[in-house]
Amino acid sequence: MSKTKGKSSPIVGVVGSGSFGTAIVKMLLENSKKVHWCVRNEFVKGAIELRGHNPNYLTSVSFDIKKLALTTDVNELVSACDVVVLATPSIYLSETIEKMTCNYEGKLFVSAIKGIVPKHNDVVAHYLRDVFKIGFRSQAVIAGPCHAEEVAMERLSYLTIATAEKENIDVLRELFASDYIKVSCSKDILGNEYSAILKNIYAIGAGIASGLGYGDNFQAVFVSNAIREMELFLDAVYPETRDVNESAYLGDLLVTAYSLFSRNRNLGNLIGKGYTVKSAVQSMSMVAEGYYATRGIYEIAYEKKLKTPIINAIFSVLYEGKDAEKQFEKLTAKLN
Repeated sequence: MSKTKGKSSPIVGVVGSGSFGTAIVKMLLENSKKVHWCVRNEFVKGAIELRGHNPNYLTSVSFDIKKLALTTDVNELVSACDVVVLATPSIYLSETIEKMTCNYEGKLFVSAIKGIVPKHNDVVAHYLRDVFKIGFRSQAVIAGPCHAEEVAMERLSYLTIATAEKENIDVLRELFASDYIKVSCSKDILGNEYSAILKNIYAIGAGIASGLGYGDNFQAVFVSNAIREMELFLDAVYPETRDVNESAYLGDLLVTAYSLFSRNRNLGNLIGKGYTVKSAVQSMSMVAEGYYATRGIYEIAYEKKLKTPIINAIFSVLYEGKDAEKQFEKLTAKLN
């Protein structure tokens, strides 16, 4: 990240105006005099400029407009910034970032996206590398456990930032760390990205179980098996020395599986209560990344012949029209 070298305050921008994008802007304003923000459309831009808060997400968060450089043009933001945080839902990333025609050499791209890029059926790190030739040394990944809603309330939250370059770790820690945001670091870029995707899928399963009436005892067994299944998957797709009991893996899985703020858990809960998958997805006001990621993750596990009964059960409910109650009855026999 050559542009930030020797600078105490790199210029930072956020692409995306959903709940987590809004939370990231709030985090960054703790340490930055100005944050560039590429929002979805002119309505959102105008509403923030007029009232000082996002009209759609985390509406309780007030912003000092003088500290925001708002735009709807991704090229304007990328041209102005040294650090670009991508925080759109994965299903919208391609249509947003493929408008990027400006020079982005030497900039650091930070993914806060926890899903598969559908058009390419791949994780964001590979997508940036393959489509834009942005190497891993110019990338970073943000993992949790960190719900946007708790950031809005300034409750103590934790970020794990994965990047290959020590210089990038130092820069990002200074940008994000605050009294209520604790930052730890990792070099496991792909492991953190895949685990953030997997925990959303498992959270859908936890929600289905809750909707079906399974209690805390089963949920404990479910999550215990999920973290082992996650470790199996990660070791198969990206072998690396890692401890899945660390917060970026197990911690993020726990909060996403149990929290009432978890949109993926809430989606699963609706399905468990009897909603059709289509109606449950349509009823969500925010994107549940796990739904869109399940197909791609299932295909990877199938291709590698991995034993992933939880992923298989969730896929069968979401994409094969199988009955949730029957699938979870079968699943209980496979868990221990």
